[in-house]
Amino acid sequence: MKRKTATVLGNALMGLGLLTMVGGVGYSILNQLPELGLPQFLAHGAIGSIFIGAILWLTGARVGGRERVADRYWWVRHYDSRCNKPHRHS
Repeated sequence: MKRKTATVLGNALMGLGLLTMVGGVGYSILNQLPELGLPQFLAHGAIGSIFIGAILWLTGARVGGRERVADRYWWVRHYDSRCNKPHRHS
């Protein structure tokens, strides 16, 4: 797969995963309001869609080449042994 195609496919999967997660959270919240009268049996599907959306997001990140943690993050810079410079004490 070409790099541009992989990037577009990865971004599409990440976007679909994000929409699935937001939709699941939104339905789970709206399901708590009794005046809307939403069916209860779809509540379990909404919670499951959050996990399916996360899997789609991670798959898109893997395909698109965004799965690596960048060195610009504070935690990685300060606590990852690969990013620490050796300290010399006399």
